[in-house]
Amino acid sequence: MTALKAILLGLIQGIAEFLPISSSGHLELAKNLLGLNEVPVLFDVILHIATLFAVVVVLRKRIAAIIVALWNFLFVKKEKNLKGLTKTQKKKDEEERENLAFVLPLLIATAITAVLGYSIQKFLLEKFVWLNGTKIVAVNLLITAGILGLTTLAKPGTRGPREIGAGRAAFIGLAQGIGVFSGISRSGITISAGLFSGLTRETAGEMSFLLSIPAILGAFILTVKDAAAVISSVSYGQLALAFLTAFFAGIASLKILLKIIKNGKLFWFAPYLLIVGLLGLLLA
Repeated sequence: MTALKAILLGLIQGIAEFLPISSSGHLELAKNLLGLNEVPVLFDVILHIATLFAVVVVLRKRIAAIIVALWNFLFVKKEKNLKGLTKTQKKKDEEERENLAFVLPLLIATAITAVLGYSIQKFLLEKFVWLNGTKIVAVNLLITAGILGLTTLAKPGTRGPREIGAGRAAFIGLAQGIGVFSGISRSGITISAGLFSGLTRETAGEMSFLLSIPAILGAFILTVKDAAAVISSVSYGQLALAFLTAFFAGIASLKILLKIIKNGKLFWFAPYLLIVGLLGLLLA
């Protein structure tokens, strides 16, 4: 691998991780075109770690607020009577309740994702290697295009964080588990699931990106055993270049996607995925 190829793969990961176009699918197609099929899966996961840091940077206020709310809930005693509180204190209490409301849905969705994702990886992808092939990735990109296109039929949601609930969390977790297939966009399918569940656009987006943190960490833990194989095919310098490129590109693409979600334009990416999927089928 050359430095230029490392930067290119990092750029693809950073852009495609958050835009609903499947970073794993694009990396698979790019490595196929660049003749880098021997690069281990851990390389991809390390690039995902870079974009995980991007999530933490962009959503740092929400993440910090959730941690503080959980800490206060577990360890800080509060008065149950809210009548004596000022408007500022009541507003702060409402914000804390909203942040705390993310915790249980995130735990439920993560647990379901872990079970389904691991099962798919262990009993399908590892046994039927052809499911990782370029043509299958291209087909999955077309499926993602269809899912994004269907979001135009979703009615504008009204449910915020306090109304996610166990059922909607489970549905989003199932969607993220399916995202283990290369070509199925994790962000695209989870945001779509949130929109179909009646969540507001902002809540669906935040839920999706917050869920990416445990998902990426889990994938890293499962593939860290391949560290030696990565270093044998990719130098530390090339790995650093790819990592930094993915990190900064990830910050930019995440900020862009948050605006796109807010404006209800997620379906914009469907035509692009349709073209890439068809090209993938033709060139594979």
